[in-house]
Amino acid sequence: MTLAQSASIDGSNPYLNIGIFAVFVVITLAIVIRVSKRASSGAKDFYTAGGGFTGPQNGIAISGDYLSAASFLGIAGAIALYGYDGFLYSIGFLVAWLVALLLVAELLRNTGKYTMGDVLAFRMKQRPVRAAAATSTLAVSFFYLLAQMAGAGGLVALLLDIKSKTGQSIVIAIVGALMIAYVLIGGMRGTTWVQIIKAVLLIIGAGVMTLWVLTLFGFNLSALMGDAVTQVGSLGEKLLSPGAQYGKSGTTRLDFISLGLALVLGTAGLPHILMRFYTVPTAKEARRSVTWAIWLIGVFYLFTLVLGFGAGALVGPDVIKKAPGAANSAAPLLAYELGGTVLLGLIAAVAFATILAVVAGLTITASASFAHDIYINVIKHGQVQDEQRTEVRIARRTAVVIGIVAILGGILANGQNIAFLVALAFAVAASANLPTILYSLFWKRFNTQGALWSIYGGLTITLVLIVFSPVVSGKPVDPVTGRSASMIQGVDFHWFPLDNPGLVSIPLSFLLGYLGTVLSKEKADLKRAAEMEVRSLTGAGAEKAVAH
Repeated sequence: MTLAQSASIDGSNPYLNIGIFAVFVVITLAIVIRVSKRASSGAKDFYTAGGGFTGPQNGIAISGDYLSAASFLGIAGAIALYGYDGFLYSIGFLVAWLVALLLVAELLRNTGKYTMGDVLAFRMKQRPVRAAAATSTLAVSFFYLLAQMAGAGGLVALLLDIKSKTGQSIVIAIVGALMIAYVLIGGMRGTTWVQIIKAVLLIIGAGVMTLWVLTLFGFNLSALMGDAVTQVGSLGEKLLSPGAQYGKSGTTRLDFISLGLALVLGTAGLPHILMRFYTVPTAKEARRSVTWAIWLIGVFYLFTLVLGFGAGALVGPDVIKKAPGAANSAAPLLAYELGGTVLLGLIAAVAFATILAVVAGLTITASASFAHDIYINVIKHGQVQDEQRTEVRIARRTAVVIGIVAILGGILANGQNIAFLVALAFAVAASANLPTILYSLFWKRFNTQGALWSIYGGLTITLVLIVFSPVVSGKPVDPVTGRSASMIQGVDFHWFPLDNPGLVSIPLSFLLGYLGTVLSKEKADLKRAAEMEVRSLTGAGAEKAVAH
């Protein structure tokens, strides 16, 4: 997401937007405070809400955690400008969710307790594997969190017409403070309710706009697409076929495949998504939550098709490109075209709620990983007096630190091209987390060295390839804007040709996990592996999945 900081969207009423934001914050804080009174002081309640949510509730919350601002603003804009290529993002995200469900979601829920580290350390050496899992979790969470925070600052500044860097920094600090408040007051219970409210608002808002657009075109999708095609000028019919965004060259095709691979496989390794499956009491409820999530996410991505082409037809790509935020302004501009200032304010509030819910989920996941995996099991060797209260206290302090770091990082990244941070989060998740999770669940011979090689190797390879990619330096200057699309301007030290490293880093990570295992003298604990297989497939004993 790249948000220009020079002007507000025409038709935006900053005072109305502030009022709608304030109403949302007051209502959600009141709900978080109320539900927090029912919470106990234990780690299970703070991390997983005591496993007390029903399948439908958790399914709605999962969709709230999964549908980020990139899904709402970014995909609608991509479809408006690039048609077919933009809609492939929707397809990729939906397929990614199905991969996550089929391969890891329920198995992980049955085997773990609070974090990904619980699963990986189940049959391996506790300290090194937990340290590696926590490092990877914190890396993914930090980059994803940084992107969301900077995006929040840019979006809210855009809609409130805040032009000064100081004012925008204050906006980012307020978003961070709210995020910390949600986590400290409500823990996972409060965060889940914020995600449920956000998901309902997002799907209703997108649904209303979708019906409104279809009504204008007599519920004729062909007529809608036809009008969008006439608005794009020279691009014409290319809007309805591949290649409008990524071109036809071999490198751009590989780049698109690499990005798609990272998106499809990265979702199955995103810690804040996987952690949601610990908030239901049984495997049956986990499956029910999956069903609800699939329907809600699938319906939403169908909405993005209509919203994207609707913005292209009713607003026009030229207007979208020139607006602050460019493609990310497509949905707000469409809202203004349909319902004026009021609908624009409501949709802006929905986008703000989307970012706030996602950052709260990321924060609690990162704090849980540090407190549970690193502090309790690595630093203290699991030997802590009053472990439950101590763990929650450390998690709360960690949440505050993470919030402060996210605020500072968001302020530093404000105004920069931060799309690479989202891609980096997915690439790290797909490269470092997913191979290790799959090997742990399905390969009995997999051992500690294999896990460490896979996690640290995947993380290192991904970071190196991103740093030396065109996303960081070396892209040509755009003649319209006078700026390069790379994050660092005026220099070129890239040697890796692809924007996203997934095509290289993911296979190498799987290879490292294999080589680390077969070259190690350590013998896998086959008894624990068999126990893990039974538990992952049946859920038997899942509530007792503690460190040994």
